[in-house]
Amino acid sequence: MIVGLIVNPVAGLGGAVALKGSDGPDIQARALALGAVPRAAERAAAALRALRARRPDVLVRTVAGPMGEDSARAAGVPYRLAHRPAATSGGTAGSGATSTGAADTRTAPTGPADTRAAVAALGEVDLLLFAGGDGTARDVLDAAPRPPVLGIPAGVKVYSGCFALSPVAAGATVAGFDGRTVDAEVVDLDEEGHRAGLVGARLYGTLRVPAARERLSGRKTGSSAAPPGSAESIARAVVADMRPGTAYALGPGATTLAVGRALGLALTPLGVDVVRDGALLAPDVTEQRLHAIAMSQVTHGVLSVIGGQGFVIGRGNQQFSPRVLAALAGVVVLATQQKLAALGGRPLLVDSGDPRADAAFEGHVRVVTGHRESVLYRISSASEELS
Repeated sequence: MIVGLIVNPVAGLGGAVALKGSDGPDIQARALALGAVPRAAERAAAALRALRARRPDVLVRTVAGPMGEDSARAAGVPYRLAHRPAATSGGTAGSGATSTGAADTRTAPTGPADTRAAVAALGEVDLLLFAGGDGTARDVLDAAPRPPVLGIPAGVKVYSGCFALSPVAAGATVAGFDGRTVDAEVVDLDEEGHRAGLVGARLYGTLRVPAARERLSGRKTGSSAAPPGSAESIARAVVADMRPGTAYALGPGATTLAVGRALGLALTPLGVDVVRDGALLAPDVTEQRLHAIAMSQVTHGVLSVIGGQGFVIGRGNQQFSPRVLAALAGVVVLATQQKLAALGGRPLLVDSGDPRADAAFEGHVRVVTGHRESVLYRISSASEELS
């Protein structure tokens, strides 16, 4: 089995440092200056390990350095180089080694043109894996790949439907690929408008992906179908349960914005704000700032469900890192009944990047669905093997 691999080494950089995305060299430089740590390479390596465990005969065709080679080496899979970007960092040209050394997590000055060139250079493969976010999916789409593709989620938002639920799910999906495909939508946000609070996804096209719906994240859907007042009803319930002297970290989403309105506060669209005793304690916090708050005082997380996907943690709210989740006194999950019904019985999902942190959520969680209304709903790690 020959699998192509392309990694966007700067995917997801802006999430934990509250930049709402990673598009553009200026944002990437700012994210690194704020202490962001690249994670795309290790998520790609996790996918390859899951793939090789199920298909020992796999051969990876990839790109030099951090655009794929480093991940293949870290995962210990046989690989061949098909392309070297104009600027790379680390790796050995032409190497076919299966070294199990640590991946080189340094970033390189690669961009959309490098991704498109890599897609063309990989040639004939059974399936093309790419690690990144919605912007990377757009670059792959622009390159018009001939083989079917599958995204390893490594970006901030990951709203497109061409991604697997998690790196492990990506590897398992490729291992079981039988040639059947379906079309999946590629959507993305204007990140400049996104940071200014103007939220709206645009459809760019479709990519062919394996027909494995249970392991695909699906496209994010909006909340426009919710009856008027449902978010406000949930917000009233949350505010009524807030305790004096306790901090509440409100994650992104329309429902949590309604909590802010109920408190008389203007929250950061698609950011994480911390409130206490009805006042704004810390606006638009980074992961580092949120961790400091949670370690210094009793803090609860207030998180909404992403419509159509079911994610609670790991999509657009990377400030809730494994160490932050461990420091929180508890988590409150918000969703309308309509949003839960649209999942069709599929579980809510957690993808923090740490299997142990994700496993702590498995079971059932109370979901606030309205004023004096809540339900117990199944929640799972996104890496859980799904049948």
